[in-house]
Amino acid sequence: MKKRSFLLPLFIIFTVFFCTVSANAAFSPDFEPKAQSVLMINLDTNTTIYSKQPDAKVYPASTTKIMTYIIAAENIPDLDNTMITFTQQMADTLTGSGSSLAGLKVGDVLTAHDLLYCMMVPSGNDAAVALATYVGGGDIQKFVDMMNQKAQDLGCTNTHFMNPHGLQDENHYTTASDLAKIAQYAMKMNYFDEITNTLRYTFTIKDGPRKGTTAWVDTTNFLINQNLIGSTDYYYQYARGIKTGHTDEAGYCLVSSARAEGISYLCVMMNTQSPSTDSSGAVIHQEMLDTRQLYRWAYQNFQLKQVLSASQATMEVPLDYAWSKDHLLLSPETTVSAILPNDVDPSNVEIVPDLPQSVAAPVKRGDQVGTAKLVYNGEEIGSVNLVSSESVDRSEWVHIITLAKRIVTSRWFVLIAGILVVLIIVYIVLTLLSHQKKAAKRKVHRYRKM
Repeated sequence: MKKRSFLLPLFIIFTVFFCTVSANAAFSPDFEPKAQSVLMINLDTNTTIYSKQPDAKVYPASTTKIMTYIIAAENIPDLDNTMITFTQQMADTLTGSGSSLAGLKVGDVLTAHDLLYCMMVPSGNDAAVALATYVGGGDIQKFVDMMNQKAQDLGCTNTHFMNPHGLQDENHYTTASDLAKIAQYAMKMNYFDEITNTLRYTFTIKDGPRKGTTAWVDTTNFLINQNLIGSTDYYYQYARGIKTGHTDEAGYCLVSSARAEGISYLCVMMNTQSPSTDSSGAVIHQEMLDTRQLYRWAYQNFQLKQVLSASQATMEVPLDYAWSKDHLLLSPETTVSAILPNDVDPSNVEIVPDLPQSVAAPVKRGDQVGTAKLVYNGEEIGSVNLVSSESVDRSEWVHIITLAKRIVTSRWFVLIAGILVVLIIVYIVLTLLSHQKKAAKRKVHRYRKM
């Protein structure tokens, strides 16, 4: 079969859609966020759009509560009907900490669902302690152990928790990369998006001294609420959640997402120092200003493009044991799209295939055959699986003939055959020598008789 050279350009175009592009290596905005560590990911393709020291060790402050939400929600089966009492012991753990609170009072009974709102919307450490104590069976450390185990399960390699709320501890740390993994996992959970994007939550105390009392909490996230006092120019109409955080050591932190025009992003902004204030004396939240500017840059400069269908063959590999067919067509596993800068030509992405020398029939359509490394600007930026785009049966006659040919031409066969030939020659030579020796003896014997 003649090589289909026209398939290679299509394959190169296709590879763009599996890119994980480092913004520092390829694309950069016209400004640099002031945070120590930043990671911005396109959620539709899991493409890194911008990064700045994403693996640097940082303190998470109240962004810790994203993991607290995960553990609580996964271990309380009935959030709406599980009642949790805020006790004096819980309150005592926060005494003198200067914590952000949801305003819970000793004796208040709330549903677990209410407590999730009280933890995520106003960043209530009291709600975090209540949930952790309940799930841990009265032992907060047990809950923290569950947090650390979950972090490991999610592939977080540089994260360690010491508490469920994020109050400062030298052994309580993470990275922007790890926190992005945690946030992406949480975003798939029930109620998470709804809760973290709530501006004000109103609830009723279910039991205790304040039974029947109505209370409310407001978000600390200026990015999603243009009506907050002091929100200045932080509001971004496409932003959704997720969690703010601040301690002196952690700086100002913000994990957020944005959705517009069918494209979704996640942005993790860690350890922004905001020493200046506005005319009213309010702190200028640089983490929110920079997050909003990154979102605007991304939406103005990148597009989500679909280039290649899974039904389109992109490469071929030699095929064995098939009748009148010596190459197998390969295609991507699924139809894919990529987030690409507006002015980048997809053909600039190079392909470094990793395929076997040949594939043996039978082969079923969809069987994975190989992979390919994706290279952009000299850097490996991802990989892709290649599968068979057709089913091919094995020809037994071709199989037998091919095996016989391989056996006859194999190195071991040639070696053994050579040894046999040598042995035969040696045998013949020895036989001839033996006959000559016997003939000579017969001559001597006859001569003596004479």
